[in-house]
Amino acid sequence: MPDEQGHPELAEMELGKVLSALADPLRRLVVRELAAGPEGEARTCSSFALPVSKATVTHHFRALREAGLIRQVDRGNSRMATLRRADIEQRFPGLLALLVAEDTQDV
Repeated sequence: MPDEQGHPELAEMELGKVLSALADPLRRLVVRELAAGPEGEARTCSSFALPVSKATVTHHFRALREAGLIRQVDRGNSRMATLRRADIEQRFPGLLALLVAEDTQDV
C-alpha cells in the first residue's frame, strides 16, 4: 500500500504504471536529469524549468511519484524530488540506462 504521500513500496511498483508515467517526454526528461545527476540528488520541481503551467508540473510529478520513480519530500514551501534509483534498478534492471541513453531531441 502506498504511503501517505503516494509512494508505492518496491513490490507495488508496476511495469504498466512505470511505462505510463514514462510515456510523456517531459516526465522522461525529469527522470533522465535525475539519473544523470549524483546519487541521492534532490531537486525542486521548478529546477527542471518545464515549459508548462505550475498545475501541469504538479500533475507530472504526481504521476512519477505514484509510479514509484521518484520520492518527494516537503521542504518548507517546496517539494524536493529524488530518483528512487536503487528501487528502479532492483525492480526493472536496465531501465534507467535506457532512459539516459535516449535521444533528448524528442522533447
